[in-house]
Amino acid sequence: MAAVYKKIGIIGAMVEEIDLLHKHVQVTGSFDKAGITYVEGTLHGRPVLFCKSGVGKVNAAVCTQLMIDAGVDCVLFTGVAGAVDPSLNIGDIVVSTTCIQHDMDCTPLGFVRGQIPFQDVWEFQADPQLIELALGACERLFPGRSTRGRILSGDQFIASRETVRLLHQELNGACTEMEGAALAQVCAMNETPFVVIRAMSDKADGTAHVNFADFTVEAAVNSHRIIDDMIQHM
Repeated sequence: MAAVYKKIGIIGAMVEEIDLLHKHVQVTGSFDKAGITYVEGTLHGRPVLFCKSGVGKVNAAVCTQLMIDAGVDCVLFTGVAGAVDPSLNIGDIVVSTTCIQHDMDCTPLGFVRGQIPFQDVWEFQADPQLIELALGACERLFPGRSTRGRILSGDQFIASRETVRLLHQELNGACTEMEGAALAQVCAMNETPFVVIRAMSDKADGTAHVNFADFTVEAAVNSHRIIDDMIQHM
């Protein structure tokens, strides 16, 4: 039986995404907490709560927990990422299957890279129904430009070809960014379904400063279209 989401949490990494949500959501209220503004309303008749997370894993974790405390029963996260899988191109979209913190590295203590010491779960599984909703939206809107894959997160802006190669080989990552795995861990701890959707802004190989600015507005528009389509099909 398909899950029914009574209140949908939407977290954007870019201010451009949040501006688009302001324009399309029928806003009913807002509140500020921990320096983050949360906006409530309806989109296609469904209750939503949305906000901009800020950069990095701590911002994402705090933002996600406060959103869950405010009553959402699923979380959708959108933004841009650097491609790690060499088959991905700028503009392609990765829908998370799992999320791992690539900068969690206790290998000198005998743990594998990404493993959170003394914790049973450290690879966080996205919700299957939300994955299919996201992939369906991507295929309707951007045929042939989306895939499912493992998203790697860390408080590092990756711009090294060698690091990209290692992340792909060691962790089998599709892309790398700075928030998704933190959000995923908080959702897992709260038993809250989630999915992370990332548009490739660069190859994470040192050319990001050239591509990122030009791609941000386009990525924000595309991310909004995906979320809009998902909610229509929920």
